[in-house]
This record gives sequence, structure tokens and C-alpha cells, in this order.
Amino acid sequence: MSTNKDNHNNHNKSHKDNIDHSHEDNPHQCLSTQNTCLKVIARIHTDFPTKFGIPRQSGLIDELKAVLVFEPEYRNPDALRGLEGFSHVWLIWEFSEAVRDSWAPMVKPPRLGGNKRMGVFATRSPFRPNSIGLSSVKLEGIELYTDLGPVLHVSGADLMDNTPIYDIKPYLPFTDSHPEATGGFADEHKDYTLLVVFPEEWLRFIPEDRREAIQKVLANDPRPSYQKDSNRRYGVEFAGYDVRFKVSENVLTVCEVVKL
Repeated sequence: MSTNKDNHNNHNKSHKDNIDHSHEDNPHQCLSTQNTCLKVIARIHTDFPTKFGIPRQSGLIDELKAVLVFEPEYRNPDALRGLEGFSHVWLIWEFSEAVRDSWAPMVKPPRLGGNKRMGVFATRSPFRPNSIGLSSVKLEGIELYTDLGPVLHVSGADLMDNTPIYDIKPYLPFTDSHPEATGGFADEHKDYTLLVVFPEEWLRFIPEDRREAIQKVLANDPRPSYQKDSNRRYGVEFAGYDVRFKVSENVLTVCEVVKL
């Protein structure tokens, strides 16, 4: 099986550059203003090395697992005392791939087709006056004593690998949960999903404990809404693999998986 896999990878290496991905690198670590410098306290490690394919919101895919590793200055187990009693936490983090010196009052939310403008403060666009993100994730476990100090295991994160974390706060269901809340224009698209066809010949390349997660990632349609070309091939880099697919109408078909 390993021989077939190697041949498969070599055969497809030559045309990898023709697949759509999102690749950027920004070493930005501290968000500064005239009066404030936010310190990076941790980094999150996920299965997404690039932005393309990351769920648009946290909590959409519980099968996505991640690990938070604290920066050396903050590897004190006492800082986590009492956190084990909470099921969920808030992560405050930096859109490290979207740091800009300027901002615009209007943005084009992808779910609205990329053509309709909304006020930046009515969206969760990464292109904001301050490149700060907020995510609610499930706290799966805490390891207090590892070679890297305390480590948090979470699920449902919508962050790229190595994203800087500015703060962690406990989620309080009696005040943070508002079941009666309305979601504005986002409510119109919250149930949109694709039918995923993932042939066994390609699915077998994905580690078994990642298969359900990647299928749900694809079902949530990682494409920008304005891209509707059924002949176009896309690629999501996930857990060490490049998952390539096409979409026709509401059916997404995986056509190739290449080990990175």
C-alpha cells in the first residue's frame, strides 16, 4: 500500500500549483495601539496550515480537535486553577493573516456571494480596525505537566495552525447563552451545506480519526460564495493532506488526496 501511495504522490506533485489554496505568512505577534500592547499568551495548533477550508464560525464542527500551548512566560499551572470545572472557554486571538494598517467601514461577507456590502461591525470579517477574533470552543481536557508546560485540548475551533492567542476566559452559560437571539442576515444561510461524495479510494488516505472532520469541513463549502465554476478544482490542506475537489450544483466530489 505504501508503494501505491508514493506513486500517487509523485504522479500528482507536478500539478499541485494549479490548485487553489490560501498561503500567507505573517510573524506579527503583538497588536499595538497608542496605549496598549496585547501579549501573545499561547498558540493554538490545528489541522489547518492555511486559511482555506477553516470553518467560518467556531462550534460548527465538534470533530475538529486542537491543542493550545502556552508561551514560556505563561506556563504556570496556577493560572489554570479552577478551569477544569468549565465545559467551554472563550478564545481571544489575532487574525494574524489579516493584519493591516488601514480599515474600511464596509466589507463583503462571503456568504452573501461576495457582492453585497455590510458594515464591518455587522460581520465577523477578519478585516477590522483591530484584527481580533473571538471563538467559543469546548474544553476537552487539561494537561498541567508536559514538556511544554500546561496544555489545553479543545474542539470546535475555527483557527489556523499557530494562531496567536491573547486571552482565555471561561464560558458562562447563564449569561453567555442567548437562545432567543436573532442572527440578522447570517440566519438566512446558517443551514446551507453540500452533499459530499468522498470515494473510498481517496478517503483511505485520511487518518481514520480525521475522516469525519474533513467530510464536515467539505460539507460546509469552503469555497467563496462567488465561485460557482463546476470545472474548477479546489484544494483544502488538512492534517498533512491536500484534499482536492470539485463542486457541481450542491454536490462536492473529492477527486484526489495528496500527502503533503
